[in-house]
Amino acid sequence: MSSQQGHPKGLYLIFVTGMWERFSYYGMRAIFALYMIKGLLFDKALSSEVYGSYTGLVYLTPLLGGYMADKYWGNRKSVVVGGLLMAAGQFLMFWSGMMFRDASTATLIMYIALAFIIFGNGFFKPNITSMVGQLYPAGDKRLDSAFTIFYMGVNLGAFLAPIVCGLLGDTGNPADFAWGFFAAGVGMVISVVVFEWLKNKYIVSPEGIPVGTVPAKKVDTIEIDTTKEVKQEFSKTLLLSWLGVGVALFSVFYLVLELGLIGSFIFSLTIAAPGLIISDSSLTSIEKQRIWVIYIIAFFVIFFWSAFEQAGASLTYFADEQTDRSLFGTVIPASYFQAINAIAIVIFAPVFVWIWGGLGKRNMEPASPYKQSIGLFLLALGYLVIAFGVKGIEPGTKVSMIWLISLYTIHTFGELCLSPIGLSMVNKLSPIKFSSILMGIWFLSTASANKFAGVLSGLYPEAGKAKHFVGFEIANLYDFFMIFVVMAGVAAVILFFLSKKLLSMMHGIR
Repeated sequence: MSSQQGHPKGLYLIFVTGMWERFSYYGMRAIFALYMIKGLLFDKALSSEVYGSYTGLVYLTPLLGGYMADKYWGNRKSVVVGGLLMAAGQFLMFWSGMMFRDASTATLIMYIALAFIIFGNGFFKPNITSMVGQLYPAGDKRLDSAFTIFYMGVNLGAFLAPIVCGLLGDTGNPADFAWGFFAAGVGMVISVVVFEWLKNKYIVSPEGIPVGTVPAKKVDTIEIDTTKEVKQEFSKTLLLSWLGVGVALFSVFYLVLELGLIGSFIFSLTIAAPGLIISDSSLTSIEKQRIWVIYIIAFFVIFFWSAFEQAGASLTYFADEQTDRSLFGTVIPASYFQAINAIAIVIFAPVFVWIWGGLGKRNMEPASPYKQSIGLFLLALGYLVIAFGVKGIEPGTKVSMIWLISLYTIHTFGELCLSPIGLSMVNKLSPIKFSSILMGIWFLSTASANKFAGVLSGLYPEAGKAKHFVGFEIANLYDFFMIFVVMAGVAAVILFFLSKKLLSMMHGIR
């Protein structure tokens, strides 16, 4: 068994695997919106719609990947298959970039590439994440720190990605975007090779048993009762009932609210899929209450990520067009600013590990729901800072980069309170047989958030185009940024006051 003072070596293999996968994802994302605008000549509204649909679906497919791992493949096979699909997608993006002068062909190739990345991510993301928790014995107090360390690896990759892919692709010459996508593909290949090479040696449980080799259903049968198989099949009646609910919701979202095909699909599934899981008859009362905690907090997480994920779209537009990027006689590429969040996480994640550890030793550590309400408050604060930075400026006026740097740094503090703690919470609250699929449900809330982020990004002020949100005119950047201040601030307050009730529903798990 691993020392209680340190962490299993498998955590650091997952750290490296996740680092290179995130290098691939964030490297492509850093230049994606710019490629659509400057290479394919999309307008901001269309590029925001495509960006939102892509990032939304990226976080939707973990539901499928989690299900396949829980029922058929196990975590390891899902990670490898997902990684190979994503690598293929990145090299297809490279091909699209090479063909950018033929916009129709390049656009078609791009959509095929996005499909590969979307499905690949679905198999990779929930399974690499759920394996972190399987390295530790039940109730291990190191788990929050483990997820924060894992998060450091993710963000080390996310820091390097905009620098490398931006340096190669965001040069001012549209032909160079292809080389940024190529670098992202190479990063994904490295991730898969390292994992496949070392997984058998290091990805093991505290007892030395290989982790992620068999589906969770079989694990349950072995660990809980060797004479009685745990029921995991959904009845046909239940499946058809929730399918009907999903279709009805899709119809409302698509025909009445006019949220588009992809948006309606994501939002309807975000409601129907959790309903199917919580309706499973094999769940105990305590298990259902703990799952409800996951669902309630996942709802509030939607407001966090829809504001946070402006980084790849509206905040990139802001960096490109209205930020003074001159430094020491050179102009910093707009894509580089997406590295601020990641490097701040690498710097400050150890600080948060130390803070949570120190408070934990004194029995003063805030429980997960309180940490997440703090994260939402810090998100609102970041947008409040930049809102005042742009208040009253004339259209087209470029402002100091300090405003954007401040926003990303404050958002980092919020992310460190919310995201790794959320992953740890899902791992702790989920019944073993639904561990991966509930991780998929957690990412499903992020799918809705990313699609919603694309909708909100489309409100970015443009000369000659009227923009409105819930009846209010978005006349300038101050109005635009205040949307996120109000949205995140209200969510933070409500979650804070709900936290005591949520803790009682967690039945001793913090």
